Amino acid sequence: MEDLDEADPSRTGAIPRLDFNPPEERVPGFEVIDLADLHERRRRRHSRQDAVHRVDFHTLTLVTEGSGEHAIDFVTHPLHPGTLLWIRPGQVQRFVRPGTANGTHLLFTPAFPPHSSSADRLVNEWYGPACRQLGASPEYAVLTTLLGQLRAEYGRPQAAVSTEILQLLLATVLLQIDRLPHPDGGGDPHAGGEVYARFRAELERSYATTRRAADYAHRLGYTVKTLTRACAAATGQPVKHVIDGRVALEAQRLLAHTDEPVATIARRLGFPEPTNFGKFFTRRTGMTPGAFRKTHQGRQ
Repeated sequence: MEDLDEADPSRTGAIPRLDFNPPEERVPGFEVIDLADLHERRRRRHSRQDAVHRVDFHTLTLVTEGSGEHAIDFVTHPLHPGTLLWIRPGQVQRFVRPGTANGTHLLFTPAFPPHSSSADRLVNEWYGPACRQLGASPEYAVLTTLLGQLRAEYGRPQAAVSTEILQLLLATVLLQIDRLPHPDGGGDPHAGGEVYARFRAELERSYATTRRAADYAHRLGYTVKTLTRACAAATGQPVKHVIDGRVALEAQRLLAHTDEPVATIARRLGFPEPTNFGKFFTRRTGMTPGAFRKTHQGRQ
């Protein structure tokens, strides 16, 4: 993974974004490493262990020993044996307290898994659960076995490593994770079917240019009622709430993790007038942009 100090923050405001660039790319688009080794790699490069950053790739971590804390989009998750983290491209994260946590850490680009409909769907679901606490469950045992098989294949002599086997094993890992209950009894994104999946993909492309449900319906060839039904099935919320939630999340990221003026953030998110952005943000979060920034930047 690219050194944080070398990342180019200009592509996403001032939040550093890391590319997939391991020191030795044995398999293009894929790497297996111990979590402890990842921290040691960053220490050798003199990177701040608690620095905020995004990644351009997926990371999957199954903690098998020790403890620590990891923050993903304003939620701090405790790390202990059985913790499963899946951080997707664009999410903002930082190691609040790496501590003694160790386990298997997978890094893979969106293009690496096999292009089956199931694998593609899972890789493109940027909005899926980021953390699950499996404990000493049967699911933890299954994932430990699968990740051990991945590690064994990846560790073969480079000429003998099979990319296809790694791809199929990774797809199996993702499908096993997909079978897990949604944490905290939250909504099931699959309940919205293809309509919801297509809507969320378009929302990720267009949230900074339009917040109108009618625009998304027109682009996707659906009615607003169809989008509303899909969002209600998947999240329990109407389509406009889902759209505004995505915009508010990006606003929170930029306010907390950059020094960009509020007016600049407003324009970046499609608000020509900072006043309208302020009203929108306060309505969504219960805090003004300035108060939110002061509260969260003080915690970093």
